Amino acid sequence: MAFSCSEIYDPRTVALDLRAATMNDAILELAGLLRDAGRISEYYKFADAVMEREGRSSTNTGEGIAFPHARTDLVSDIVLAVGRSKTGVHFPGSEALVHLVFLIGVPQKMITNYLVCVGSIARMLKPDESRTALMNATTPEEFVAVMRDAPSL
Repeated sequence: MAFSCSEIYDPRTVALDLRAATMNDAILELAGLLRDAGRISEYYKFADAVMEREGRSSTNTGEGIAFPHARTDLVSDIVLAVGRSKTGVHFPGSEALVHLVFLIGVPQKMITNYLVCVGSIARMLKPDESRTALMNATTPEEFVAVMRDAPSL
């Protein structure tokens, strides 16, 4: 059976009111959601791996979206946490603030599935309607439903 990115969408790992104002704080906050949902066990090591990767090359798209991630054996499956910030989070790479943060952890051996997943999310975010619907979702369940139902172009 082919991998579907929607398999990793989980309302427990969606923060609709991200408190963080900086990239590092956003990564820590979202990694905490993954830890609390039982998706990662080595919280600090995982967060450090994501920060180290982000420090080499920012994943800030310049369009209000960032995809901080790490390829690491600290996870056995692809994991995703999403944070939404109405005020915005500063990520290096652009002066534009980030409003949607997609934190991804991927095992070294699952790079193809990771690329499928990131591509799927990026295509889903292209239409303004999709981003608007995500910004207006009132519950994590609604947010996940928007992600699942959005056209993948």
